[in-house]
Amino acid sequence: MLDLLSGFVGELRNAGLPVSLTENLDAMEAVKHIPIEDRDAFKYALAATLVKNEQHWRAFETVFEVYFSLRGPEYNVGDEEGNGEFDPDNLEEWMSQQMQGMGGRGGGQDMSPEEIAEMLFRALLNADEAMMAAMARAAVTQFAGMEPGRPVGGTYYLYRTLRNLDLDGMLDRLIEESSQRYDGEMTPLAERLEREEFENRIEQLKREIEAEIRRRLVADRGVEAMAKTLRKPLPEDVDFMHASREEMANIRKAIQPLTRKLAARLARKRKHKRRGPLDFRATVRRSLSYGGVPAEPRFRHPRPNKPELIVVADISGSVAAFARFTLHLVYALQNQFSKVRSFVFIDGIDEVTHMFQNEEDITNAVHRVNTEADVVWVDGHSDYGHAFGVFWENFGKDVNAKSTMMFLGDARNNYHSTNAWVLKECQKRARSVFWLNPEPRSYWDTGDSVITEYSTYTDGVFECRNLRQLEGFVDNLA
Repeated sequence: MLDLLSGFVGELRNAGLPVSLTENLDAMEAVKHIPIEDRDAFKYALAATLVKNEQHWRAFETVFEVYFSLRGPEYNVGDEEGNGEFDPDNLEEWMSQQMQGMGGRGGGQDMSPEEIAEMLFRALLNADEAMMAAMARAAVTQFAGMEPGRPVGGTYYLYRTLRNLDLDGMLDRLIEESSQRYDGEMTPLAERLEREEFENRIEQLKREIEAEIRRRLVADRGVEAMAKTLRKPLPEDVDFMHASREEMANIRKAIQPLTRKLAARLARKRKHKRRGPLDFRATVRRSLSYGGVPAEPRFRHPRPNKPELIVVADISGSVAAFARFTLHLVYALQNQFSKVRSFVFIDGIDEVTHMFQNEEDITNAVHRVNTEADVVWVDGHSDYGHAFGVFWENFGKDVNAKSTMMFLGDARNNYHSTNAWVLKECQKRARSVFWLNPEPRSYWDTGDSVITEYSTYTDGVFECRNLRQLEGFVDNLA
């Protein structure tokens, strides 16, 4: 058991969870006080001592399901045995026999797709969780086509299983059956609630099928091999440029805590700045009582104010995913700055500040930016030099000592003129100038990248490919 726990903690660290030696010892102490046969109690005892961030829960759960997967001969990948003939006239008794048979060598091999579909329909309609779990095992046995030692990922087996179940058609059938059972005509609200309930049950079935496939792969390939295969980056380590839709949704949820952190730091900085510049006249006047010795310097009262933020973002195809995410960040930052102005460019440049104002749904604002902004000058290929030149000509007068400027892009200029002098002028006038680059540092200044030429006139160029790096930038911005 000790070796298993040590391997489990080691895999959590490999997955990116910060687990200290003290927390490891706490976890081992905690499991002494819970019934070891209670799998849920065991799971949550470990989680209470090892997980410190809700964003890490899913990674913890995946590692737990691998290392403490249900074991037994019924999860072996190989020849499966049937569990009797399908008896439609005595369905309840036959279901009971099937569920008992599932504890054997796997079950479901002799069942036809129609029989599995019928049983799944009954289980989903009646919210029978035990039957759903049993039929998930039967569906994997029937449709996944798992072979011992075959180097195929669980996603492939999951796809094969779900493709044969036709869950979309089953959802329609469930809703139709429910409407027939309903006393009277269903209201739109009741119909919507029924649909959502059945959708949740189907999602639960999908998770059970995925878990069943994972158990069989663990039994076939071993714990360590499966843990390495299923390892995924934490939300703060997901690359903006290659994030899936689900990962981007998790990233957007994590933006708000970042903006709250930035707001707290800005407020603390303004609060602690209790002294303004030296008041020479008041100091000399006060020194007269000390014989002309300036024993008590006098300072003007500070006038803390919120800085202004000016964002200039490249939204060309090469960095479109990064720019879309950054626009979400800019939207969230609006309350932390006295003024936020947003500009987007490809080879032309356009101000899109008005598209974020009075817009409750950020998705609509980003869609407007991508469809309405006038950012193409000639051919729609990146031309930083021309875009920066137009920006300075039209908006340079608005850059002042209160302005914090953020340039976003990979600085790949298609070998056009850079017009780096624009950043030089911005640095002279603005409070600070930063550049966020979504490319790895190893790619900088390769090919048509001119990031070093621009970095000369900034207060910092930051690699910003994920939330962890973005948080490092927020520390500097504050």
